[in-house]
Amino acid sequence: MSKNSIKPVIADADAINHAADLLRQGRLVAFPTETVYGLGADAKNPVAVAAIFKAKGRPADHPLIVHIADMDSLGDWVSTVPETALKLAHRFWPGPLAMILNKKPEVPLAVTGGQQTVGLRMPDHPVALALLKSFGGGIAAPSANRFCRISPTQAMHVSEELGDAVDMILDGGPCQVGVESTIIDLSGSRPRLLRPGHITRQEIEAVLQTKLMTPPTSNAAPDPDRLSANTPALEIRAPGMMTVHYAPTTPAIRCPAEQLPDKIRQLIADGKRIGLLSYQLEITEINQIRVLRLPEQAGNYAQSFYAGLRELDNLQLDLILVEQPPQTEPWRAINDRLSKATA
Repeated sequence: MSKNSIKPVIADADAINHAADLLRQGRLVAFPTETVYGLGADAKNPVAVAAIFKAKGRPADHPLIVHIADMDSLGDWVSTVPETALKLAHRFWPGPLAMILNKKPEVPLAVTGGQQTVGLRMPDHPVALALLKSFGGGIAAPSANRFCRISPTQAMHVSEELGDAVDMILDGGPCQVGVESTIIDLSGSRPRLLRPGHITRQEIEAVLQTKLMTPPTSNAAPDPDRLSANTPALEIRAPGMMTVHYAPTTPAIRCPAEQLPDKIRQLIADGKRIGLLSYQLEITEINQIRVLRLPEQAGNYAQSFYAGLRELDNLQLDLILVEQPPQTEPWRAINDRLSKATA
């Protein structure tokens, strides 16, 4: 960590109020949510929003999610609030669900990546909600890390990653969900799942009583509920849709459990220093291999995933191996992040 890195501050009432003052001044504040730590700025201040993109090294055409304090704030950002949005907000807010809706004309294009839609969510974290209420407006907040790198789930991760590019880091402890929010697009004629997360496709479909359209996946059988690669609606951009994302600087690959022992023996014979993220396989740690065992339950695994990946990435290894988790619905968000982190 650079000696110029901003040190996290315990998020008590005084710190939160000071952070709100900084946001009003157009400064950047990192704060915890239930998913990951966000890099926040006043969402209606294009200059402040531009500072987010500069700090992260993020392309300006990548939209940001705006965090709001309550459901009543929806009307401040969107031209019309569809019934589908109200149903999902009543069921899942505060919580890890972001909704893409048609924006009001006055919402800055800087925050929407030049699009006529805006992403909104109400975080389920006491520090985030207290900051929003103290600030009194929407806070644009992507993950508080360098573009496409491992998302931060602890305050110290932000300090290590962004140094002094952020004006204040509120420390609210480790994030409880650990992966980014589910993103659902409600701006068109039919709801679409853009990014999987803690809230599952099935949970959303149960509330809306309709099937979601979903992005195309490789090796998938034809599915009328899937968007084809040529569907114009895919042109909408949302956070986390890059092919490579959430990635360590160390090369990382996924490997089925049954192939791991042979793969490890081969790498050790080649003199490689390797790290392993496992959740079931028992591997003895020796000089050339660092093993981190993550929980076997999907929700607990998600809480630990980014922190474990970051720990291995900091060891200057030659390669990180990740034991392939189950390809089942509870693990869908994890597999989505792994596919991008190992791309």
